[in-house]
Amino acid sequence: MTLHESSTTSILKKNKKVLIASLTGSAIEWFDYFLYGTAAALVFNKIFFPMVDPVIGLILSWLSFSLTFFIRPIGGVVFAHIGDRIGRKKTLVLTLSLMGGATVAIGLLPTYEMIGLWAPALLITLRIVQGMGIGGEWGGALLLAYEYAPEKRKGFFGSIPGVTIGMLMATFIVSLVTLFSEEQFLSWGWRIPFLLSSVLVLIGLWIRKDIDETPEFKQVKQSGQVAKAPLRDTLKYHWREVLIAAGLKVVETAPFYIFSTFVVSYATTTLSYQKSQALEAVTLGALVATVMIPLMGLLSDRIGRQKMYTLSVVLLGLFIVPWFLLLDTRSTWGIALATVIAFGILWAPVTAVLGTLCSEIFSANVRYTGITLGYQLGAALAGGTAPLIATGLLAKYDGDWIPVAWYLAGTVVISLIAIFCASRLKQAPGARCYKAIRCRQPIHPAGSSRRMLTAMQQSQHTNIAFCSLFEGSQDSDK
Repeated sequence: MTLHESSTTSILKKNKKVLIASLTGSAIEWFDYFLYGTAAALVFNKIFFPMVDPVIGLILSWLSFSLTFFIRPIGGVVFAHIGDRIGRKKTLVLTLSLMGGATVAIGLLPTYEMIGLWAPALLITLRIVQGMGIGGEWGGALLLAYEYAPEKRKGFFGSIPGVTIGMLMATFIVSLVTLFSEEQFLSWGWRIPFLLSSVLVLIGLWIRKDIDETPEFKQVKQSGQVAKAPLRDTLKYHWREVLIAAGLKVVETAPFYIFSTFVVSYATTTLSYQKSQALEAVTLGALVATVMIPLMGLLSDRIGRQKMYTLSVVLLGLFIVPWFLLLDTRSTWGIALATVIAFGILWAPVTAVLGTLCSEIFSANVRYTGITLGYQLGAALAGGTAPLIATGLLAKYDGDWIPVAWYLAGTVVISLIAIFCASRLKQAPGARCYKAIRCRQPIHPAGSSRRMLTAMQQSQHTNIAFCSLFEGSQDSDK
């Protein structure tokens, strides 16, 4: 074996390990996240909020779930700052530990009958901790894969389907424990999935412990370009990119919660489907999406991220009305086909390229902060509110789905505007970085020594080279 072949084999092994580490950690964190959502619907209203009317208890339980949408941006800012300052790897260890620790603690919580109001208070506190962890995880897991990826495989590496895998894991394990009797499930059965999370977290940490820092962050450190205040720099020099990333997120997050969450309540209450029909359709859609996401990421490396995103969003928009018409058949095949096409086939390419698209519009020294701000801003505005808005529109218009269809069409328009702006702004970040650095270079004092002048020139050349490297990373769609 030649030296070149040996080096290539070593790189491929490292890339494979990084991909597994990114996928495993992301799936575990989303498993913890969706596990809470499932438990909120089945058990938390009965054991943590029994002091109120059952309907009010369920609402309080769901509100504790929705709380993280507003906590996630805070966690994202905190951990993105750490990630852009000390590195991606250490940050991911923190987020996984935080999320996993909070999940296990929920499984150990005393109920309302045991400690009264302290029980719901502690539950909400731990949910806030979960929100902090998940807020920093997505950006770090994405960048771990993206910044290690070969230049022609960034779309594939950036398309890790952690969300759908975590969703499937949570659904599967909760389905198993619901086989217990009602009394057993409410007494101790519901705790099992939360406690088992500790095993998954230890596996995730073990896989991540041997991963080195990403090559691009190493280059940032070596060039002396580590941002001292990533949030300030991002908002000052990259605020347009943050807004674009949030806009790109809108059509990925709102339809996700409509196709995977709202559809269950809409189908069972308005259209008289059995709950099992709706849940099985969503599970089937998630399975298809899990397979489609990496395939679409791989395809995006061939045809370009922006083309795939734009085409997928347009097709998703065109399928909104057929989705409702298929649901209106009130048949098992209708809801299954609607969910598989919308969730499994059309949504999958949008989420597959979203992370890579966002990564490519930020420079490496503020990339963690930039993509996290945009992602969590879009999620907070369009994700957590989507089922509430859709439910409110149905109630206001007596079950008519047309206003909900217009709402979904609005998310499509917002994201199409965002992708248009992304294409126009594609080369701008690198250009602005170059100009900003040149403007910030100190004027050489008259009495400067030759050594000092040489050091200043070397610093300027390093800065310009760093920005040139960033601009070169923007050419993925060429």
